[in-house]
Amino acid sequence: MKKPTRPKRPAPHRPHSADSGEAQRDRRPPSYGGDKPPSRKPRPAQPTLPPAAAEAYDKLVKIAGLQAVTALFKRDHQRVMRLYYGDSLKTKVGELCAQMARLHRPYRLVDEHELARIAGTTQHGGIVAATLPREIPELDLNAAQRWAKAGEPLVILDGVGNPHNLGAIARTLAFFGVRHLLISDHPAQASVSDAAYRIAEGGLEYLEIYRARHLPQTIKQLRPHFRFAATSLSPRALHLEQIPPQGRPLALVFGNEENGVPAETLAACELAITLPGSGWVQSLNVAASAAIFIQEVAKRRKRP
Repeated sequence: MKKPTRPKRPAPHRPHSADSGEAQRDRRPPSYGGDKPPSRKPRPAQPTLPPAAAEAYDKLVKIAGLQAVTALFKRDHQRVMRLYYGDSLKTKVGELCAQMARLHRPYRLVDEHELARIAGTTQHGGIVAATLPREIPELDLNAAQRWAKAGEPLVILDGVGNPHNLGAIARTLAFFGVRHLLISDHPAQASVSDAAYRIAEGGLEYLEIYRARHLPQTIKQLRPHFRFAATSLSPRALHLEQIPPQGRPLALVFGNEENGVPAETLAACELAITLPGSGWVQSLNVAASAAIFIQEVAKRRKRP
């Protein structure tokens, strides 16, 4: 005789409702590390730019540092294509972000690692503007003649290869209000690059910068209007105080960090100048010597 089958015990009732704050749990282990629920999908990878867009982005100049970026917005904000800033500056960039919004261009708060990647350096000062490259036109001789007539000095770089030196000289020029900078076509000459902008601390935005295709010829064409003085270590070089301040304004020429002003350029100049020193070391860094000479020519220029 069969034993009667015992009825199955009913499963306990576990009510839940929207008000209870607890829905029925899915107790399966997550499909990836961490304690995220399996219904949440992993964050997708950052999209890569198409080749044409990536190439265009790479051509943008990355200007870093609050002083440099602020000067850029003040002088030529239309060149700014993108703006990135860190948490340390988010209370100081409101107006810059507002300008970007008016231009319908992107601006983003990013972390320190991303800022360093964008700037190409950890010395970014908490902000980076990706900008269109500045156009450096060829020197207009007629414009240069007008500068000379107004008594405005000219500074020329012929083979200054370190962009940090270019940036430091630009900062000095802006500090003393000397506006005109001429860059030669010397193969070693540094360009107006990201590094130059960073060191200039906004000074480059206040300068009128030009290029000379063949500097010795340009010097010869402008000699009736400027006194060209090239820095030199020659014992026959003059100290600046030995040059009378009257007459044509000075055009200072600075050369390569290692080899100095090229011989052809030096021959085209009217004067060779040097700084008096103790003799313990042969010379100063080009940016340091430029600062001393620029201060002197700034004092000599004609006042309105």
